[in-house]
Amino acid sequence: MALVCSASAQARISGDQASPATAPAADLVHVRLDTEKGPILVALDRGRAPVTTANFLRYVDARRFDGIAFYRAMPADSGNGLIQAGITKDARLLYPPIAHEPPSATGLTHEPGSLMMANGGPGTARSDFFITVGAMPGFEDSFALFGRVVEGMDVVRAIFASPVDPQKGAGPMKGQMLEPTIKIRTARRVDRP
Repeated sequence: MALVCSASAQARISGDQASPATAPAADLVHVRLDTEKGPILVALDRGRAPVTTANFLRYVDARRFDGIAFYRAMPADSGNGLIQAGITKDARLLYPPIAHEPPSATGLTHEPGSLMMANGGPGTARSDFFITVGAMPGFEDSFALFGRVVEGMDVVRAIFASPVDPQKGAGPMKGQMLEPTIKIRTARRVDRP
């Protein structure tokens, strides 16, 4: 898949570190996640994170995120943490892994409502993604940041506060698995001014 480098991506290379809120409107793609707890509207920054955004949109456009679930709520310091969703039941729906776009290269910064690709190491990200509840120190370059929540942080917090099973999950994820999971009914691109 060929990706075109936008003006804002070129500015990033020259050192411009604009925040997601000030990204040029032409570089933002909006996606609405209709969950069982309510809608979450995210803005993806294809200008500064073109590979990661294209990957996420590939799943959205193929409707492979329809029916998946938020299945994890990971707590962190000071009430912060993240929720995680992705394709967990049918590996045939997964696309190949993508190249890693660390925030040190994209210029994007971590903040509440950040959207990041989960991975098992650089170059392994596929479908799983995180939404942060608050700032997540220590995540600086481990996960590709490619967007943020623009509406629906109340829904993110409601999912984060949902019950977990203390026995489910392996290793450091034990006790972080939502029970029940929170379904994403649909994920669709939407027009946004």
